Amino acid sequence: MQTILFIDGRNFISKIESIFDKKDIDLSIYNFTGLLDKALSGVKIDRKIFYIGRVINHEETKEKSTELIQKQRFLKTNLEKQGFEVTYAGHVRGNEASCPKGHKFLLFREKGVDVRIAVDMISLACDQVLNTAVIASSDSDLQPAIKELEKRKVKRIYLGFENSPNKGLTFTTNRTILIRNSEVLEFMPKTLI
Repeated sequence: MQTILFIDGRNFISKIESIFDKKDIDLSIYNFTGLLDKALSGVKIDRKIFYIGRVINHEETKEKSTELIQKQRFLKTNLEKQGFEVTYAGHVRGNEASCPKGHKFLLFREKGVDVRIAVDMISLACDQVLNTAVIASSDSDLQPAIKELEKRKVKRIYLGFENSPNKGLTFTTNRTILIRNSEVLEFMPKTLI
């Protein structure tokens, strides 16, 4: 039986980016392993799975989607070098949106990652591979799957961030671990902060 870390990539990255003052952080050099080892000290992780939506190249958003695809490749390479399994789940699609004042802008949305995480957690529990699920996501849509893990006697740890913990996931899991802002900053190369 294994302890597996399930990371909702876009959600996790957004939380990290919100802590930095800069808007465009180069996470292709970020020390994710250092951060998670510190936050999860005392929890032996057997597998680390990082879920990301595959960026789709669209004609109407070709330039921006090409840029995002390149960033995603660099991120994937960095994560794999650090021992993560990277799983593409769902997709990221760019759409034109408009604000209330009528200005148009590109909006990229990820769909399908939470469903894939839920399916993987439940199937691993049913196959009696999963002993403890560490859930690094603040997506409340995962609560039904987490409740199902409880019925199957799987331990559940919610890994969130101190600046915006998800109360629903806190109540649905056995334990909550919150990553401090100072820990997030500690694992970015100092020259980039």
